[in-house]
Parts: sequence; C-alpha cells; structure tokens
Amino acid sequence: QVQLVESGGGLVQAGGSLRLSCAASGRTFGTYCMGWFRQAPGKEREFVAAMSWSGSSTYYTDSVKGRFTISRVNAKNTVYLQMNSLKPEDTAVYYCAASSAFTTSSNGYDYWGQGTQVTVSS
Repeated sequence: QVQLVESGGGLVQAGGSLRLSCAASGRTFGTYCMGWFRQAPGKEREFVAAMSWSGSSTYYTDSVKGRFTISRVNAKNTVYLQMNSLKPEDTAVYYCAASSAFTTSSNGYDYWGQGTQVTVSS
C-alpha cells in the first residue's frame, strides 16, 4: 500500500511558476514509476509526466515538454512537478500516481493522490 499526499496547488498568473509536491509513504519498494496527471472540467484525465522511481528516466506529454519538470528527492520520498511558463489551458486538478510499470495510461497506475487544484489566470 502506497499513500500519496499532494500539496502546492493554487492560483497563479499566466507565465508564472508553481511547484507541486507529492509525498509518498508506505510500501513504496514495488513502485517503478511515478506519474502526474491532470483533469479539467468536462475532460478525461490526461497524462502529464512520468518518472522512474530511481529518477533515471522521464517522459512528458508534448503540451508541457520544456515547461514542466518532474523530479524526486528519495531521502524524503517526495516527487515534484515544477511548472514554469504556465498557461490558462494548464488549469486542472493535478494528481500524482504510482505504478508498477512505466506507462502513460491512467489505468496503469495503482495508487493516486487526492488531487490539487491549479488555476492559471490570464
């Protein structure tokens, strides 16, 4: 069982930056990949970024590549999503998730955080 607790969401102006945190606890030894997803009203959950638990591999959806960075601090079992050059279309509820395999599909993730709202104003 893995518990994921997110923080860092909020309101930011377009062009600004925000860093989301996801603290992982419990039995994380079986985790291979950490991912970030987002869901806007009326839309399905969308893959944003993923990282191997070791931090050696990362992958981003095209819409955020070059602006967002996924990283981790293993000593604290914390995964971050640094979001720069934010756009209004980035507005969504953001979720962190843990998977036993490297995947961009939401149904491939076993554990999910509670979600944190990110709102980017014009």
